[in-house]
Amino acid sequence: MNETIVTERGQVSVPASLRKAMGLHPGRKLHWEQVSEREIRVFLHEEKPAGPLAVLGYSNRIRKTPPRPTADWMRELREGE
Repeated sequence: MNETIVTERGQVSVPASLRKAMGLHPGRKLHWEQVSEREIRVFLHEEKPAGPLAVLGYSNRIRKTPPRPTADWMRELREGE
Protein backbone atom coordinates (compact mmCIF):
# COMPACT_ATOMS: atom_id res chain seq x y z
CA MET A 1 0.00 0.00 0.00
CA ASN A 2 1.24 3.51 -0.83
CA GLU A 3 1.45 5.85 2.15
CA THR A 4 2.16 9.56 2.54
CA ILE A 5 2.35 11.97 5.46
CA VAL A 6 0.38 15.20 5.73
CA THR A 7 2.73 18.15 6.31
CA GLU A 8 2.12 21.04 8.72
CA ARG A 9 0.77 23.03 5.77
CA GLY A 10 -1.74 20.29 4.87
CA GLN A 11 0.18 19.09 1.84
CA VAL A 12 0.61 15.49 0.69
CA SER A 13 2.77 13.87 -1.96
CA VAL A 14 1.39 11.42 -4.51
CA PRO A 15 3.65 8.34 -4.56
CA ALA A 16 5.82 8.15 -7.68
CA SER A 17 4.38 4.78 -8.74
CA LEU A 18 0.85 6.25 -8.80
CA ARG A 19 1.99 9.44 -10.57
CA LYS A 20 3.59 7.39 -13.32
CA ALA A 21 0.71 4.93 -13.63
CA MET A 22 -1.88 7.72 -13.89
CA GLY A 23 0.20 10.11 -15.99
CA LEU A 24 0.10 12.90 -13.41
CA HIS A 25 2.15 15.98 -14.15
CA PRO A 26 2.78 19.30 -12.36
CA GLY A 27 -0.25 21.55 -12.55
CA ARG A 28 -2.74 18.69 -12.95
CA LYS A 29 -5.90 19.34 -10.95
CA LEU A 30 -7.20 16.74 -8.50
CA HIS A 31 -10.64 16.70 -6.88
CA TRP A 32 -10.98 15.60 -3.25
CA GLU A 33 -14.20 14.23 -1.83
CA GLN A 34 -14.89 13.09 1.73
CA VAL A 35 -16.59 9.70 1.58
CA SER A 36 -16.82 8.98 5.31
CA GLU A 37 -15.13 10.02 8.56
CA ARG A 38 -12.07 7.91 7.66
CA GLU A 39 -12.07 7.88 3.86
CA ILE A 40 -11.28 10.45 1.15
CA ARG A 41 -11.65 9.92 -2.59
CA VAL A 42 -9.28 11.68 -4.99
CA PHE A 43 -9.99 11.77 -8.71
CA LEU A 44 -8.57 13.53 -11.72
CA HIS A 45 -10.11 16.71 -13.03
CA GLU A 46 -11.15 16.20 -16.64
CA GLU A 47 -8.77 18.08 -18.92
CA LYS A 48 -10.31 19.43 -22.08
CA PRO A 49 -7.98 20.93 -24.64
CA ALA A 50 -8.69 24.61 -25.21
CA GLY A 51 -9.25 25.22 -28.88
CA PRO A 52 -10.07 28.38 -30.80
CA LEU A 53 -13.76 28.02 -29.96
CA ALA A 54 -12.95 28.31 -26.24
CA VAL A 55 -13.05 32.11 -26.50
CA LEU A 56 -16.62 32.24 -27.82
CA GLY A 57 -18.93 33.83 -25.30
CA TYR A 58 -16.04 35.15 -23.22
CA SER A 59 -17.33 38.72 -23.17
CA ASN A 60 -20.75 37.52 -22.04
CA ARG A 61 -19.21 35.89 -18.98
CA ILE A 62 -17.40 39.02 -17.82
CA ARG A 63 -20.17 41.50 -18.68
CA LYS A 64 -22.60 41.66 -15.78
CA THR A 65 -24.66 44.63 -16.99
CA PRO A 66 -27.23 44.46 -19.78
CA PRO A 67 -26.20 45.89 -23.17
CA ARG A 68 -26.51 49.68 -23.55
CA PRO A 69 -27.06 51.79 -26.64
CA THR A 70 -23.99 53.50 -28.09
CA ALA A 71 -25.49 56.92 -27.34
CA ASP A 72 -25.47 56.10 -23.61
CA TRP A 73 -21.80 55.06 -23.75
CA MET A 74 -20.86 58.24 -25.61
CA ARG A 75 -22.76 60.44 -23.13
CA GLU A 76 -20.95 58.77 -20.21
CA LEU A 77 -17.56 59.19 -21.88
CA ARG A 78 -18.18 62.85 -22.67
CA GLU A 79 -19.17 63.62 -19.08
CA GLY A 80 -15.59 62.89 -18.05
CA GLU A 81 -14.15 65.55 -20.39
